[in-house]
Amino acid sequence: MLNYYLNPRKHQSIDRMFWNDFFSPVFTGKQMTTDVTETETEYLFDVELPGYTKDDVKISYKEGYLTIEARKDEEKESGEKNYISKERYVGSVSRSWYIGNVDQASIKAGFQDGILKISVPKEQLRKEDEKNYIAID
Repeated sequence: MLNYYLNPRKHQSIDRMFWNDFFSPVFTGKQMTTDVTETETEYLFDVELPGYTKDDVKISYKEGYLTIEARKDEEKESGEKNYISKERYVGSVSRSWYIGNVDQASIKAGFQDGILKISVPKEQLRKEDEKNYIAID
């Protein structure tokens, strides 16, 4: 065992065989890393979507839920290739957040350099009308 530590290069091929990604699970899942902040007037979402384009992403709002979906389709290639390993992600991811009633018409989104930014204005609370006193006869 001591020989292993004195000459680690001798065992690199064995280490690679047992510890490289080849033996890891086939699909571990893809997630959207998201920062959500709240101010007095809005919710702000910063969503990391590396490798996706603006056309791959859809945002929807229904019944108080904001949902972000991203889909990456496999690129069609002409000709046959004999892949040893292909690590490009193909599939879809989605997340939903309950944010309640918001001003749906004012939701704004932008996508640049793999970051999706969404601004969701809160619905303005209606002020109660001043009390109207009724005279008693």
